[in-house]
Amino acid sequence: MQTLQTRKSKWIWIGIVIAIAFVTFSNIMCYCCQLRKRKVVLQGHNETMEEKELCNLVISNRYIDVNEFPNDGKDGSNITIFSYKCIEVATNNFSLENKLGEGGFGLVYMRTLLTSQQIAIKRLSRNLGQGIIEFKNELILISKLQHMNLVKLLCCCIFGEEWMLVYEYMPNKSLDYFLFDSNQNKLLYWKKRFKIIKGIAQGLIYLHKYSRLKVIHRDIKAGNILLDQSMNPKISDFGMARIFKQNEVEANTNKIFGTLYYMSPEYAMEGVFSIKSDVYSFGVLMLEIVSSRKNNNFYDNEHALNLVGYVRNIYC
Repeated sequence: MQTLQTRKSKWIWIGIVIAIAFVTFSNIMCYCCQLRKRKVVLQGHNETMEEKELCNLVISNRYIDVNEFPNDGKDGSNITIFSYKCIEVATNNFSLENKLGEGGFGLVYMRTLLTSQQIAIKRLSRNLGQGIIEFKNELILISKLQHMNLVKLLCCCIFGEEWMLVYEYMPNKSLDYFLFDSNQNKLLYWKKRFKIIKGIAQGLIYLHKYSRLKVIHRDIKAGNILLDQSMNPKISDFGMARIFKQNEVEANTNKIFGTLYYMSPEYAMEGVFSIKSDVYSFGVLMLEIVSSRKNNNFYDNEHALNLVGYVRNIYC
């Protein structure tokens, strides 16, 4: 009888140990899954100070201007970081065959992943002193802002001097590709142009009014409007954007960023920018969409005015 009780007690303890081991293992697996979900993993060693700063920025959920807007307690730092090797292989060692173009940030590449997903990779130019600031702006802002008329950030890559952002691929390139080409602009019939104008306006309203962050883009232009497969517009390039407090109306800067022919007069001459600055740029862009003419390349035969001046004269 005692032997039977001993055996029974023994199996009870074995069951308890197995249960504890199972619960412990489950907790460890859940923790690993959470880490995998965050995917904030730096590939490689020999981290530079900039790498550590950016990774800390992502992991700690800090922002460029942390005091300019409230923290609602949500973890918004779920940013995927690709390994450098993965992107190097995907672009065939950054082959020129995969190059889409070149902008103020650096080179842009396109590649199709094994999952058949097409991506655009923006590679920071090593010669840009301002590039690190722009990189952080884009990384944080686009990961926090979600709207159908804003380009979607998929992940980033940090490895030594290599800083890259990976976006959803826009098969129809940028708006200027269609607008200012005599053959391509024929594809933009009136209904489609109106749809593009409306989409850009909705994206700006979201940035200025309905997003948790009040954002001034500061570089709205045809080259920064990307078009998806259905010709839906998506605002891109947030490297020069600024975050405003909800009660902040305008700000002043000693350094003027953006494209001159899209700038509002008060910003170009005095460095004062606000929501109105983006609205002015949008107005110039809207005139270009309607006319298929560049603001800086338009000349009236009599007065050599730009597009805005010409339209103003007609209006008057």
